[in-house]
Amino acid sequence: VAALVALSFSGAIGLTFLMLGCALEYYGVYWPLFVLIFYFICPIPHFIATRVGDDSDAASSACRELAYFFTTGIVVSAFGFPIILARVEAIKWGACGLVLAGNAVIFLTILGFFLVFGRGDDFSWEQW
Repeated sequence: VAALVALSFSGAIGLTFLMLGCALEYYGVYWPLFVLIFYFICPIPHFIATRVGDDSDAASSACRELAYFFTTGIVVSAFGFPIILARVEAIKWGACGLVLAGNAVIFLTILGFFLVFGRGDDFSWEQW
């Protein structure tokens, strides 16, 4: 239960950084909210690889490696998106920094969720 509380707290902190990057009066542009799409599609390759992949305990499988590749592309894109927005002056660099901080916290929260609840024991994310 403590892990779930810690993960929800860190997720709230990450979303707070994202909202501050958008909603502060000095920044006032809501383009960075499009990174929410990356947050939602980030775990999808892992879910597909877990469902499709064989149940062998092999150290590596092509499906799992492809899922890691797509997940890495999604995470890199989420970090690159606010930088590109700041570079073309659609948002300010301060907002970009806040969104990047929020990205780091949110993606570490997603990683923590899979590390804590992805073990396959009787209390796992598969029950949700």
